Amino acid sequence: MRYASITSRLADLGSGKWSLHIRARQLKASGADLIELTIGEPDLPPDRALLDECQRAMYAGRYRYSNGRGEPALVAALAEKYRRRRADVSAENVLCFPGTQTALFAVMLGLAETGDGVLVGDPLYATYEGVIRSTGAHPLLVPLKPEHGFHMQAEDLERAITPDCRVLLLNTPHNPTGAVLTVAEIAAIGDVARRHDLWIVCDEVYEELVFDAVFASPFDNPDLAERTVVVSSISKSHAAPGFRSGWAVGPAEFTERLLPVSETMLFGQQPFIADMTAYALTHDIDTARQMREAYKRRAGLIAVALARAPGISVLPPEAGMFALIDVSGTGLSGEAFAWALLEEESVAVMPGSSFGSEAKDFLRVSLTVPDQDIDEACRRIAALAGRCTTAPRAYSGAQRSL
Repeated sequence: MRYASITSRLADLGSGKWSLHIRARQLKASGADLIELTIGEPDLPPDRALLDECQRAMYAGRYRYSNGRGEPALVAALAEKYRRRRADVSAENVLCFPGTQTALFAVMLGLAETGDGVLVGDPLYATYEGVIRSTGAHPLLVPLKPEHGFHMQAEDLERAITPDCRVLLLNTPHNPTGAVLTVAEIAAIGDVARRHDLWIVCDEVYEELVFDAVFASPFDNPDLAERTVVVSSISKSHAAPGFRSGWAVGPAEFTERLLPVSETMLFGQQPFIADMTAYALTHDIDTARQMREAYKRRAGLIAVALARAPGISVLPPEAGMFALIDVSGTGLSGEAFAWALLEEESVAVMPGSSFGSEAKDFLRVSLTVPDQDIDEACRRIAALAGRCTTAPRAYSGAQRSL
């Protein structure tokens, strides 16, 4: 039988990047006692008020068809949220989707197609390559260097541009590195985008989880307004990933042209979830503050606990729910170290190679577990590092796969 070419373009871009996480879940299901530090799932529940609002809306009959743009109360709440950042935002600038991932997929469908190039930083979130290739476009990787704190540099972006470029996919705050671009960095990147007539799609799902840095966005720069689309959701800010409630905000002409794409895919989200999201955006919910404090504290615990571990250095994140650990000094790649850590120490982390070549020497460690689990995981990481540095040959074949 014949298949559409998209199935070939995405054939190697699915769960393979998460093979270690999948293996860890299999071990847990079979009774293994392990510490899981792989995925970014908040350890706090959603605020009770959100659950109550969701239930109220369902019992009030808010389970019928919606419309393509979004429920009016949620569209209005989103317009107000972004109007606080830029005064010219209205309901015409908003489209609602089930989660950031769906929003990003639809937005990319509206901006790129076969033969186009989409610029994206390396390291990159694991689904970005699939989102880009699903359109027929191809990713053009911009190296994000550890010596710059994994902040994208305008000159590196300039060097990566080819004549077929149409879109720059930014992510700030960044997953997996926790980097937060500054106003000056965004202005320099935006200058490159203007000169080469690029759209900027900015994934800002970690906006509310910035520690001590200052959040900045190309959306807030009036000179970039006509070419910037933001995607985000309540998954991280309100600890509600399973509700799948996200959005895209961009120029009115863009949202109008994308609306038929959205309607063809989904024709609206669930009204009771829209009501809950509108409530979340219009009330003072403390969840993000609690998570910021916890994740910043746990990142500090990792830095202190591994400060003297042989062959290891920790990159302190500026935001988000992950920390990167450089294990290159142990003589192992991040992939080999991560598999050895799972098999010998029962600690599951993500190898940096799942997020691109620039992170191949790193581990991505989730901060969404209790402090005592972070401490114990660090003790085990240090123990493995000690064995690797004293007997490196024993680990030459440590990499595994499913």
